[in-house]
Amino acid sequence: MPHLTHRCRLPWLALLLLLASRPALAQQPRQLTMADAFLNRSLQPENLRQLTWIPGSKDEYSYLRTTGGQDEVVRGTTGGPLAAVFTLGELNQALQAAGSPTVKATGFPTLTWADVQTALVTRLSKVYRVNTATRQASVAFSYDPAAENVEMDPTHTRVAYTKAQNLYVSLAGRENEAVTTETNPGIVNGQAAHRSEFGITKGTFWSPTGNRLAFYRMDQTMVTDYPLVDLTETPAREKTFKYPMAGDTSHQVTVGVYDLNSRKTVFLQTGEPREQYLTNLSWSPDEKRIYLAVLNRGQNHLRFNEYDAVSGAFIKTLFEEKSSTDFVEPLHAARFVPGHPDQFLWRSQRDGYEHIYLYNTSGRLLRQLTKGAWQVTDVLGFANNDREVVFQSTAASPLQRRIYAVKLNGGNVRDLTPTAGTHTATLSPSGRQLLDVFSNATTPRLIQVTDVVKSAVRQTLLTAPNPLAGYPLGDTKLVTIKAADGTTDLYGRLITPPGFDPSKKYPTVVYLYGGPHVQLVTDSWLSGSNLWMQLMAQKGYVLFTIDSRGSGNRGSAFERATFRQLGTVEMQDQLKGVDYLKSLPYVDQNRLGVHGWSFGGFLTTTLMTRSPGTFKVGVGGGPVIDWRMYEIMYTERYMDSPQENPEGYKMANLLNYVDQLRGKLLLIHGTIDDVVVWQHSLNYLKTAVDKGIQLDYFVYPGHPHNVGGKDRVHLYQKITDYFDDKL
Repeated sequence: MPHLTHRCRLPWLALLLLLASRPALAQQPRQLTMADAFLNRSLQPENLRQLTWIPGSKDEYSYLRTTGGQDEVVRGTTGGPLAAVFTLGELNQALQAAGSPTVKATGFPTLTWADVQTALVTRLSKVYRVNTATRQASVAFSYDPAAENVEMDPTHTRVAYTKAQNLYVSLAGRENEAVTTETNPGIVNGQAAHRSEFGITKGTFWSPTGNRLAFYRMDQTMVTDYPLVDLTETPAREKTFKYPMAGDTSHQVTVGVYDLNSRKTVFLQTGEPREQYLTNLSWSPDEKRIYLAVLNRGQNHLRFNEYDAVSGAFIKTLFEEKSSTDFVEPLHAARFVPGHPDQFLWRSQRDGYEHIYLYNTSGRLLRQLTKGAWQVTDVLGFANNDREVVFQSTAASPLQRRIYAVKLNGGNVRDLTPTAGTHTATLSPSGRQLLDVFSNATTPRLIQVTDVVKSAVRQTLLTAPNPLAGYPLGDTKLVTIKAADGTTDLYGRLITPPGFDPSKKYPTVVYLYGGPHVQLVTDSWLSGSNLWMQLMAQKGYVLFTIDSRGSGNRGSAFERATFRQLGTVEMQDQLKGVDYLKSLPYVDQNRLGVHGWSFGGFLTTTLMTRSPGTFKVGVGGGPVIDWRMYEIMYTERYMDSPQENPEGYKMANLLNYVDQLRGKLLLIHGTIDDVVVWQHSLNYLKTAVDKGIQLDYFVYPGHPHNVGGKDRVHLYQKITDYFDDKL
């Protein structure tokens, strides 16, 4: 092909001059992939791994960093230089010298500081004490490799754990000691009770010195077995678990106290009726008393009780909280004031917002420490020689979280982190400094040391770069609209596509949750959105989210507007969001989609059938369809029982609206979902078949309530493809 050869005879110098004279070719913008959205950690803001204060130190902190391609622990003080503690290689050598198997850890294990010179590391069910000065390790104790729910005591010398239905403790010289020897699998010890409602996250509670261990004993023998199908075997095998549905018999819980010295157990005399909720357990500083919130099954009467930890005897009720209009929801254990063993903090929404109250152990309210139309969202500890309480709240805005301090003897609240955005912090051992992790809509992550007394930043530990700098992102803005009641402000997030053209019409997807204790729109990185939403914007969608009434962190009136009528008020507010979208000239009103999971799946299906025609396409994941089939603790709080509120259950039951479906609806469910059981969406599918209604359906075999891991990429590709195809 001589003519091509002839045409290429251009001198190299001339070619270089020609290229140099042309404008530089623009770098192609990078597009997010589905794997990026869920698996690519490099697209998350940089962080300081295992950042923590070192107990017993003069406000030293430690964290992991990578040096020369290897992880190492470093420690430092405010303004001082960092000192290397040990590398992963040095830790592996120390553990192997102490008898650990020769298989080296490829990732840095979690460190727990026992004191200023001792770190604890767990490997293959052995707890090692590592001297950070000598870099030598020794075995402290070990426990059963099959252990679950492992919890170390405050002295870091023993652990409690569960195996099957029983509870064990393990410490040097007394390893794998059985606390309970229950043979009936329907009676479970040491695990979280009451379906992990009421702030319950665990089932064991060590006393301050680790000499006693309180634990839940949950009798589920009276609760109906519910079947799950294990598809990993052929033929498939049925596995049952206890699932107490609204209106049915609940399990019965007691609290045991095991004395590690006498090796005997007593049970708190919590009395009748047995169908009640025991939560928010705390120990007195001297370990002689246990304090417990006892809530009736109707969830409208709380008694805060004191018990003798030695005998289990009931001593007295310190105070009560009641509601004649909705419910009482205790979420946090009492917190004792250092140096004042007769005083404790209690958090309550009794005045309409979550606030801090100071009580004494006689049951007398000393004072309400915080007050206002805002929520306390966390209590960090005590400062100023234990004369102040440091806490996180929404005082500046429902969209923000800042750190504040207030004196125990009353007075004005001090703002320790005045920069607008979201601050999460930990208080130093002395109470004089904060490790403040901050972000806002445009700041990925900023980690600083803040002086509590002066409310001033003392040191910046990390300024994270924008991990999405190479990707074209749409514009994200926060909006405020009125709720369906005409007065309440609702906060929303609107994302428009990169290269946005206001003269075009864009398909729009509403992502929602709408249920209790969840807030999707915040003044944090990307305004609380995730990378799937940014990916959808890159594909040319507008994304919209609004926190309707019933969602979290807005106070009782906002959160309880949905009481006894789940789905109705939330739907009305979401439709106000739709009205806002329709007022935007670039939103294609004929191409609206809606998507949510769990409560959001319930609300998605609600909108597709109780407001038919509003949305062209809906995708609901793990949806509650009939609240009669959801768990007692959650459902009866917000709906009362089916016997007490039959009309409310009927109105919320989405099986009653299947024939009103307009548009395309895809339901998705995990086949071993033990939160919203598979039967919800299967019943919906069966009803659709019976009534001749077409809908789409997809299941994830072997997945529980949330589809995680690599399969989450498959899930959201499925969801995205559905919107692409139908919207």
